[in-house]
Amino acid sequence: MTAVDWQHLPGLAPYAETLAAMEARAAAIAEGRAAEAVWLLEHPPLYTAGTSARREDLTDPDRFPVFEAGRGGQYTYHGPGQRVAYCMLNLNERGRDVRKFVCALENWVIATLAEFNVKGERRTGRVGVWVVRPDKPANPDGSPREDKIAAIGVKLRRWVSFHGISINVEPDLSHFGGIVPCGIRDHGVTSLVDLGLPVTMADVDAALARTFPRFFP
Repeated sequence: MTAVDWQHLPGLAPYAETLAAMEARAAAIAEGRAAEAVWLLEHPPLYTAGTSARREDLTDPDRFPVFEAGRGGQYTYHGPGQRVAYCMLNLNERGRDVRKFVCALENWVIATLAEFNVKGERRTGRVGVWVVRPDKPANPDGSPREDKIAAIGVKLRRWVSFHGISINVEPDLSHFGGIVPCGIRDHGVTSLVDLGLPVTMADVDAALARTFPRFFP
């Protein structure tokens, strides 16, 4: 297996053009014409709709552009201050196990957050990675408040993945207000900076690179 090609896309990557380039790269990987790739980028403010998105969860449709993403999941937000990592990996060579692959992505995010002493956790029935917020008032049922810090959404074509993960580093959290993120109404969103950590995008990129080989050797 050839080395994974890591690229940093400068500036704010336009969504439609980036999606087209990502799909083209995935096709080239499936045909043996290109190496696997991870693209690190930020998008301008926008909402994306996954294949399970419900129209009623787009609560402010005129706020930002809305794109049909083609990935699994529901509505999500992308914007400046959020690290997006698009992963084009060949599951023909890594094992054709979708559940195992998604679990590896989740574990990669959790390990990356742990680099900053943040405990990210999975929750049954809730996609993404969550953090417990003991600093916030408890839920009405007495359970601790939990906020989402990272999203995961992937698509496979010819057993090559595209789309990937996003981690909230320092986005404008009010921008999530135009959607019900991932269809979940009872919990909020957070970021590394919102948790009180002076983490930069470069810090997160370094942590992603350090932890990646543990889960995608």
